[in-house]
Amino acid sequence: MRIYPASTRSYAVLQTQDHYAVLGLSKFRYKATEEQIRIAHRKKVLKHHPDKKANTGDSNNDAFFKCIQKALEILTHPEKRRQYDSVDNYYVQMEDEVPSQSDIRKESDFFKLFGPIFEREARFSRKQPVPLLGAVDDSKEAVEGFYDFWYNFDSWRSFEYLDKEVNEGSESRDDKRYTEKKNKTERARRKKEDTARVRTLVDKALALDPRIARIKREEKAAREAKKKGKAGAPNGAAGGQTQKQKEEEERRKAEEEAKKKEDEEKVRPFRVRIRVLDLT
Repeated sequence: MRIYPASTRSYAVLQTQDHYAVLGLSKFRYKATEEQIRIAHRKKVLKHHPDKKANTGDSNNDAFFKCIQKALEILTHPEKRRQYDSVDNYYVQMEDEVPSQSDIRKESDFFKLFGPIFEREARFSRKQPVPLLGAVDDSKEAVEGFYDFWYNFDSWRSFEYLDKEVNEGSESRDDKRYTEKKNKTERARRKKEDTARVRTLVDKALALDPRIARIKREEKAAREAKKKGKAGAPNGAAGGQTQKQKEEEERRKAEEEAKKKEDEEKVRPFRVRIRVLDLT
């Protein structure tokens, strides 16, 4: 893939430029810090500045220097960089590479393949922090929380970077209005397609997630154990309920026994007095 366009004469051509590759930051991309971007730019300028090649007649170097400056302009401007990162072709090419059942031969494969995908998508979330895929032994609550978040994913991703510009040299207001209307329609279409893409990703993950099968097995085992306990209890009562009734009965008997002893202690002196009177 060409990292910079052969010509820099038009806006449309510069849209195809890989700004990170131009500055030698391909391995960092959206994770690159502003400091890393400026340091990389400085190194490129020192190497490719036109003044250094003034006597060589190398016009290609002049063109590449313009690409270096364009990369700095885009990547150091927060909003422009945000728009560029939304449509970074390096990642766009990966978006259709969603694992299938045949790619997952063991449980760890699911997390190895789907984990990085959700991590990449997480950068578009308005809500932070974003729950990532997790691990095979996650609880039911954690798994449900993950899928609930992603089925309601709120993305800030925008597609302005791909807007078409008004025909060069045109001063017509009608042309500008028409182009803006067309751009707005295209952005809405791309946004709708992207929302559907994320939903399909989550659907596939849910269908292949080994934790779902494990949770279902655990719930089935719990239901069977409960059913077995009910069947073995007298009068159809559950084992837990029988134990509770037994404890309640023992407590009641103990209270009655204690009350009986207390009453006997109160009556005893009266009986002794009656016997004394009888003897006299």
